[in-house]
Amino acid sequence: MKSPMKTAFYSAFCAAALSLFLQAEEPRIITFDPRGSTFTVPIGISSTGAIAGYYYDHKNVAHGFLRAPDGTITSFRLPASGKGSGQGTFAWSINSTGSITGYCVDDGAVAHGFLREPTGAITKFDVLDAGTASGQGTFATNINPKGEIAGYYVDAAGVPHSFVRTSAGVITTFDAPGAGTGAGQGTEPAFFDGLNPAGAVTGDYIDNSGVSHGFVRAPNGAITTFDLADQGTMSGQGTYPGGINPAGKILGSYLDPNNLLHGFLRFADGETITFDAPGAGSAAAFQGTNAENINPAGAIIGYYTDSNFFDHGFVRAPDGDITTFDVPGVGCTGNQFVGTVPNSNNAAGAITGEYTDANCVWHGFLRTK
Repeated sequence: MKSPMKTAFYSAFCAAALSLFLQAEEPRIITFDPRGSTFTVPIGISSTGAIAGYYYDHKNVAHGFLRAPDGTITSFRLPASGKGSGQGTFAWSINSTGSITGYCVDDGAVAHGFLREPTGAITKFDVLDAGTASGQGTFATNINPKGEIAGYYVDAAGVPHSFVRTSAGVITTFDAPGAGTGAGQGTEPAFFDGLNPAGAVTGDYIDNSGVSHGFVRAPNGAITTFDLADQGTMSGQGTYPGGINPAGKILGSYLDPNNLLHGFLRFADGETITFDAPGAGSAAAFQGTNAENINPAGAIIGYYTDSNFFDHGFVRAPDGDITTFDVPGVGCTGNQFVGTVPNSNNAAGAITGEYTDANCVWHGFLRTK
């Protein structure tokens, strides 16, 4: 028979061990800003936990940054980057080797794609048919583990077209069937994880009526288009894929006839399910669920906009269970479209994005298990 003292000790030990276990499982949120930032936007997180994104300085000029897994932040600019408000360097995607892609906006407000190697060496590139007027140019937004890049370019008529660039620098352009040919219509891939390791690309195209539709382009170039059954059919409504994982699962959001947002998951065989985060607003246009990224395991992250237009993060597990969260210290109530905004997640379940503080300033965050 155990003595009362031993029994009490054992119970206390088990309680302490359980407490430590639960603390270890509790997600940890780290906030950060590159030096000189007035607005931090972390976009992509690699399998190793490195984060790429951009930030604005006090002159509203953008700079790219890389946050290493140990927290060290390196900022960088392309020599061609403009120095005016809204110009500069925008890093959008990072792969498992540490290569980063994005674009810079020059003094004429024209965009140029770039590839930044892990060594820091940068190559600038342009699609041959990209326009050279303000708001036009080449926008690189995705890079996969093989170093292939996907993005879009805006031609001289203001029409977006998609492209893929091999690791050797060969560029192929494409348009989804049914894409409109007017300014602001056309074909664009999803950002950060719109290109999977096999080379499949997902995104959306806007038709001549201004309605958005989903597409997936296979590595061999075959394009399949799709719509959500409940999507709206008026201009500005439709389906907006957000990314594709190694298994070919596509996540995204769609706008219904009432301009409310809902999340969706499309499997490789074409089956589609929809979902809404708990607390998502339904009182006014553009409230609802924004699904942003999907990791190799099928976990989806994003944010939902509540009835007060405040944004909150969420994680949808592969089994469909949804957990919501906010960065501690998030504030700026009373303003629309503020709060916690996750942008991407990696295979380990780490999430990065941005949030607003009580003074309505945007900062970066990393949420880890």
